[in-house]
Parts: sequence; C-alpha cells; structure tokens
Amino acid sequence: MAFLRNLGVARMPLLRGVQQAIRSYTPVLTTDTMNKNMLGVRYEVRGIIPQRAKQIERELKEGVEYPFKNVVFANIGDMHAMGQRPITFARQVLALCIYPDLPDGMFPPDVHARAQRILDSCGGRSIGSYTDSAGMSVVREDVCNYLERRDGRPVAMENLFLIAGASQGIRVLLQFFMNGGVGGGGVCSRRKPPAIMVPVPQYPLYSATLTELGAHRVDYFLDEDRGWRLGVENLYELVEKNRDTYDMVCLVVINPGNPTGQVLTEQNMKEILQFCHKNNVFLLADEVYQDNVYNSDRRCYSFKQVLNTMGDEFKDFQMAAFDSTSKGFLGECGFRGGFMEVVGFDPALLAQLHKVMNTKLCPGTTGQIAVSCEVNPPVEGDPSYPLFKLEKDRIIGSLVKRARLVKEKLNAVDGISCNPVEGAMYAFPSVTMPQKAVEEAEVGPWQCVHTVKADI
Repeated sequence: MAFLRNLGVARMPLLRGVQQAIRSYTPVLTTDTMNKNMLGVRYEVRGIIPQRAKQIERELKEGVEYPFKNVVFANIGDMHAMGQRPITFARQVLALCIYPDLPDGMFPPDVHARAQRILDSCGGRSIGSYTDSAGMSVVREDVCNYLERRDGRPVAMENLFLIAGASQGIRVLLQFFMNGGVGGGGVCSRRKPPAIMVPVPQYPLYSATLTELGAHRVDYFLDEDRGWRLGVENLYELVEKNRDTYDMVCLVVINPGNPTGQVLTEQNMKEILQFCHKNNVFLLADEVYQDNVYNSDRRCYSFKQVLNTMGDEFKDFQMAAFDSTSKGFLGECGFRGGFMEVVGFDPALLAQLHKVMNTKLCPGTTGQIAVSCEVNPPVEGDPSYPLFKLEKDRIIGSLVKRARLVKEKLNAVDGISCNPVEGAMYAFPSVTMPQKAVEEAEVGPWQCVHTVKADI
C-alpha cells in the first residue's frame, strides 16, 4: 500500500504538468496566421446573399412565416435545379456503368454497347477504380474525334485532359504562370511580374482564383454598346499602359459570354488571336457554353477552329480551351465533368502539365462518362437517337424562348436596358438609378442582406 501511495504521489506532478501543457496549447492556424491571399478571395456566386437565401429556405421548412412559400436560386447556372430534365441516354449509360448487373435488354442496345466499352477500359471493369490521370483513354478518344469533327484537324491525345469541371483545369493552368517573375518563388526569365487579363463583367472564378494565387489581374472592359464585343483596341492600350509594370502573359476570353451572353463573331476572334500573337500572349479560351447559342444568325466558333485558318505564322501559337458537362444541353453540374485541350506546348512543358495532373490522381469517373455522352451522343440510325434528339431540341428550344423573354421583360422596365442574349445562360442588364437614390443609398452586398432582412 505504501508503495502504491508513493507511486501515486510521484505521478501527480507529472499529471499536472501534462494538463498544464494541454491547457497552454495555442492554435496554429487562425485567420491571423492563414494564407493572406485566401482572406481576400471573394466568390459572390455563393456569397452572403445566397447564404441568406439558404437561411430563409431553412426557416420556411421550420414553419417561419414569410410573404412567400419558396426561394428560387438564380445565383448559379444549375440547369437541373431549375427543372431541366436529364438526357435519358446519358443517365442510362451511367446507370449501367454504376450497376453493370442490370438486366440485359433493360436499355437500348447502343446504351449497353457504350457502357461495356467504358467498363472494358476500367481496372477490374469497375468505375470505382482509378483511371489514368488524364482520364479514360476511350473517353479521350471520343473527345479527340469530336474536336476533329468540330475544328477540322486531328488532335493528339497527349494534349487532351479530362478534368473535374472546367474550373479545375483553369485553376491548374493559371498556376503555371505564377511561379516566377519579380518576387516569384522560382527561377524565371521574366523581369516583371506576370499579369492575367480578365474580362469585365466576368465569371468570378477568375478573380477568386487569381486572388488565391496572389496573382496580378488586369481587367479589360467589354463594350456593352456594341453587344458586349471584345474591343481589341482596348487590349493594345492595356499592354502599352502596363508595359513597365507587368508582363502580360495570358488573356482570358469567355465565349459565349458569362455573364454577358454575347457570342463573338469570327472576325472578332481573328482580331483577338492576332493581338495575342503580336504581343506573345497565351490565350485561355473558356468555351463551356458553346452549345448554348440562341441567335440563329450567329454561329459559335471555337478559337481552335479559327486558329486553324490563321496561317503558318501561327504554328507555334499557345492556347488552352475548356469545355464542361455542366452546361450545353446536358447540364450535369454535379458530376463535375469536363475537358481541357492545350495547343502549342513543347514536349518538356507538356510533361510538366502531365506531372501536375498526376497529383490529382484522376477526375471522377461519372464525370468522365458524362463527357463521353456529351461529345459522342447517339446519331441518326442509333436506337437512342429519336429520344435523344427530341430531348435535346426541347432543351435548346426552351432556352431560346427564355433568352428572348428575359430580354423583353427587362427592357420593359423603366431604367433597365438589356442587350439580346445570344448565348450562355445569363442576361446582364444595365440599371440606371435615379440620382437621388444614388446619393442617399450605399449599395453593397451587406446592405442588400440588411435590406432583405428589413423588408421581410
């Protein structure tokens, strides 16, 4: 007993010391110590106003009374959330890939054939296995064939990457411009900090990503009076204005426009390519809405398609183009499918891009399957074609009507004007506020939230 008592006495100071050590622990990661670039990130598409709307939606379910019964979220281009029905062919292929034991004959033969082709390319014939980092070879073959049909030239598969939505590929590519220059973290031949030219208005993915990377952003303004045209004369002025400050390395172009809804003409695209060529600027072409075109007089060209007409002096031109299953006629946002094609990368640079993509392991397999269904849909003569065509035409037709309706209704309101919505999924109206209202009101996101609270 004495031994035990002595042992207990000996242990007490040690225990108190451990407790003291635990109590004195200071959190390592706080808003004071975190990456300051991330503190500056703003992504209002999912910012405080949508967050307040979510709160109201929860309160409605809990029985809180409001002068309305539902909240409609129009802050993001989520087609299925707005009532669009999925394309049957895509969902049937996905169903068979997820559960191959579904009975033979349950779906049309071309659905079974597509699912078997995809499963044959997966380890263990299961989409639960990892794929190549760049994506399944059979899906990349589908994309290469699609791009050859669209742009008129073969595509080397090593230049193509399947990605978890266009956003992932855009983030990866932008990082390639950041490590170097004045103040950079690596060895670089640039004598000035690199800067990325971004359109205004723009999709806030770009401003948020560049802020996170600590990158320099230079805004260029689209011309609202000319249907949101990209005036290349403004780009030349920006380069000249910033010549002593930045190395203008990359131009972001969103076509069709998000959120402005314009579709660039072929001539305008040629002018943009000529600007990039003359100033040694990399072109980042965000083309996720290329299937969303509502003006029958306006054809949507890809930049690669136009580049192929520009002559031998453009043979070393560098660009990257992005597409996504979240938009177009599929609207499969949640599967996070997309692809990226790079152009003009030498073998050493391409190897570095493949190395970085290897760290991502692979994009989700359901998203890859959705890509296959987007770029290689049923064609005339296939059993699934009649229903596929009916569904696709119905979706695009509905969007055409909505685009016209939004423009007409907005222009009918005093103080609001809106250009025709030629493509994409958004209208960007101009709102003229009375001068007295401008003087008396401070308008900002927090004020909007407080106004919502006060009015409701």
